[in-house]
Amino acid sequence: MQSSAPVLRAINLSIAVLLVAALAGAYWFAWRSLPQTSGEIHAPISAKGTIARDAIGVPHITAATWEDAIFLQGYATAQDRMWQMDGLRRLAGGELAEVLGQNFADTDRDTRRLLIPRLAEIQEANLSPDARAVFAAYARGVNYYLETHRGRLPVEFTVLNYQPRPWRIRDTVLIGLHMYRTLTTSWQSELTKLHMQAKGDPAKISFLYPERLSTEAAPGSNAWAVSGAHTASGKAILANDPHLEFNLPSPWYLVHLTAPDLNVTGASLAGVPAVLIGHNERIAWGITNLEFDLQDLFTERIDAQTGAYIYRGQIQQARLEREEVPIKGADPAEMVSLITRDGPLLVNDGGQSYALRWMAAESAGMDFPFLAVDRAANWAEFNAALRRFSGPAQNFVYADVDGNIGHHVAGPVPVRQGCRGDVPADGTAGTCEWRGVIPYDDLPQVYNPPSGIVVSANQNPFPSDYKYPVAGVFAPPYRAQQIRALLASQPKWTAPEMLRIQKDVYSPPLHFIAGEMVKAWEKNPASNSQSREAIDALRTWNGQMEPGGPAPVVATLLYEQLRKAAAKRASPEAADDYGARLAPSVIERLLRERPPDWFPNYDELLVNSLAAAIDQGGKLLGARVPSWNWG
Repeated sequence: MQSSAPVLRAINLSIAVLLVAALAGAYWFAWRSLPQTSGEIHAPISAKGTIARDAIGVPHITAATWEDAIFLQGYATAQDRMWQMDGLRRLAGGELAEVLGQNFADTDRDTRRLLIPRLAEIQEANLSPDARAVFAAYARGVNYYLETHRGRLPVEFTVLNYQPRPWRIRDTVLIGLHMYRTLTTSWQSELTKLHMQAKGDPAKISFLYPERLSTEAAPGSNAWAVSGAHTASGKAILANDPHLEFNLPSPWYLVHLTAPDLNVTGASLAGVPAVLIGHNERIAWGITNLEFDLQDLFTERIDAQTGAYIYRGQIQQARLEREEVPIKGADPAEMVSLITRDGPLLVNDGGQSYALRWMAAESAGMDFPFLAVDRAANWAEFNAALRRFSGPAQNFVYADVDGNIGHHVAGPVPVRQGCRGDVPADGTAGTCEWRGVIPYDDLPQVYNPPSGIVVSANQNPFPSDYKYPVAGVFAPPYRAQQIRALLASQPKWTAPEMLRIQKDVYSPPLHFIAGEMVKAWEKNPASNSQSREAIDALRTWNGQMEPGGPAPVVATLLYEQLRKAAAKRASPEAADDYGARLAPSVIERLLRERPPDWFPNYDELLVNSLAAAIDQGGKLLGARVPSWNWG
């Protein structure tokens, strides 16, 4: 036993040394780079300013001028999000592979085919003076953080062994264009519908892709405002829960900015100055995506070698651009882009080339009205600022301390002539053209509606008799209808009670499908236990998509089977690609109207779809339906 003591001491000493080394490494690479939240920093601002973080880390910034406030916003955001900001500008600029390697080269190529880096360069050169001043103040703040934290940057930079370059005005423009891309990419749906039309039933495909529904709530991703007539305080209340792609951390960055003539709090985007969604001392506003179609594909007869293509019977010459995509650990990859009058050649589908026209590329300049929005005191000043909004087109919902509420669409929306834009147009004929944009005053709007309620949930806000052509990938009206129904469920509301609406997860289409399924099964009950278990779950379900039970799983899988069955009936060879935004409404309409030319027996369709759903669920979650758990 005694002879083992030196060995044990050596082992213990080794463990202690490793523990100390691990703690030292954690301090050096992680803890040391955390934001400084107390003390003083000497910064190049005009007068004393403060960044005071609250209990959840939100920076409350007080400054002598708005320029100083935006500078400090850039500094604070970089403290918290520098790695995210650098990643976003690289994603938007097609520069991920430069630091992440070969696996991201295709992502960079896709970005560059959209010409986003070139668009950022053009839009930076044509920024309005106001926008340039705001972006420059923000960039100075970010760069002051970078200059004073070399060697103490977030651990990701150390792991990947590179230093972020200084922040440029163009980087904020890039992030704006990335958001444009995120919120307006619809060209894939044009190809999906084209493929279905190629070998499908035109009437049925038209049914699957309705231009609009008769159930839209007007005006119309979730935002609502109610007048004092509906509140306990007699004051207006506005609520907004904007939805973007899931990311960790979120792209939203909460901040409070205070300076002379500025006291605003709410959400900005990492890499973008000012407050985009929030409230000041007089007004509040929320944003939802409009979902208007801002992209069109054009079929091109083009020689990929020479760039020669046909337009209205004449030979045109596409512009050829070569560039290199830098790749970490490898030689740069060369890529060649061809740009026609309709836009860049984006995709070659079965030998057919398509060019993309995109609203983000239509304007040579970019404006940024949000500092003016942050200072607006009433509906008139709010609209004066939004007139300058360069997109992507959004719904803006408004409320103020005087009890007024409103909704206004803002951002450039194309006026199409000669086409709907729902499938690729013939680029050789020149018959599908954009004739400018819809004037701001003609965009959907409402101010103090008689109902005292404004709701926007990505549904179609354009009236059926609208004087301009309407095309979009609008959401079904269910969310807007549910919000209105909940608001009508009690006479007076308080702000905290609005959380109940924001957290509501009721699914009207799945609840309806579940009811239809139960009725069909009861006409001819199946003998197997899994079907009975699934029906028992659906029979008692309230339509809420809450975790803890199998019903939401069964209903979702059942809907997917019905969607596939309808798509297969319309276009058997392209059915797997159908996923239109209005598909839930389409399936509900089929089950309500039950047209005989679609399916001869809808009860049989439901029973067969349930069997397929149970089979799929069994593969994912096990044989016992009661053990399935949504979420």
